[in-house]
Amino acid sequence: MAEAETVMGLHQEELQHPELLHHFADAEQQRNSASLGMWVFLGTEIMFFGGMFCAYLIYRHWYFGDFGAASKSIDATLGATNTAVLICSSLTVVLAVWAAQTARKTLLVTMLTITMLLGLVFLGIKAKEYSDKFEEHHVPGASFSFNNAPLPHHPGQYANPRHAQIFFSLYFMMTGIHALHMIVGLGIFSWLLCMSWKGRFTPTYYTPVEVGGLYWHFVDIVWIYLFPLLYLIDRRR
Repeated sequence: MAEAETVMGLHQEELQHPELLHHFADAEQQRNSASLGMWVFLGTEIMFFGGMFCAYLIYRHWYFGDFGAASKSIDATLGATNTAVLICSSLTVVLAVWAAQTARKTLLVTMLTITMLLGLVFLGIKAKEYSDKFEEHHVPGASFSFNNAPLPHHPGQYANPRHAQIFFSLYFMMTGIHALHMIVGLGIFSWLLCMSWKGRFTPTYYTPVEVGGLYWHFVDIVWIYLFPLLYLIDRRR
């Protein structure tokens, strides 16, 4: 009898929450499990980026002068613009989660769309930066330029070009992997946008929006660390 009542209770839970997977007792347990899974994943991402940050800080300590000279050749204005873009995108993500919690479908779709547009703006600016580095021959390799900034108002040479190549190797690696995470985030938000348009998310089921928002915030936070380390290091004349 007790077993029958349990089965009946689970069946009623499934009717009330059709998105509930069979191996979860209730919607709250499913939500907590999804959040825990994302936090564990983000923990592995912290270790992944942490290795690159550690390598950067070690080489920066060893070759501070050449790292500072190399940093001067990067457009800090574009970097600051991208920082502002990502901060705004974090705001739109928060508003998207709130819209899902309060059953505001139109606002949810709008905020997800704006978030994706801001992500595309970030990638476009980053593509412009990469293009500039290729034109200035600041890509590590045989064609690497000894001049730290080939523009006339920023003359100068590196004390050791090999040290500068280490900087740009880390620059392309760290910002490139970050951009890859942005592309993955755009894929996630494309799916969220599609499901939101179909009315899939409700005040009782908005876990994917919340979990996707956690991922997006993490990518934004990584950039908050990348910007001062790569762009603002010893930019005095």
